[in-house]
Amino acid sequence: MAAKIIADSNALKSQLEKLEKEGTKLYLNGAPSTTEYIVSHCVNEDTVYMPDYVTDGHGKIKEIRYDRISLK
Repeated sequence: MAAKIIADSNALKSQLEKLEKEGTKLYLNGAPSTTEYIVSHCVNEDTVYMPDYVTDGHGKIKEIRYDRISLK
């Protein structure tokens, strides 16, 4: 189980870092956030988080929002 959590964490981190470098803004519970902060709060053994993708008029992702995340 721990190996899967690490793999999920690394996959999420890679995806968010790539998008953040391309100018995508990241949000956690409505506040601007960072890749590291989102990964540390969204990788969990029992929960899958589904982000909201906000696009511009051309279909390019401009924001990724993770809402209703329990911050422990």
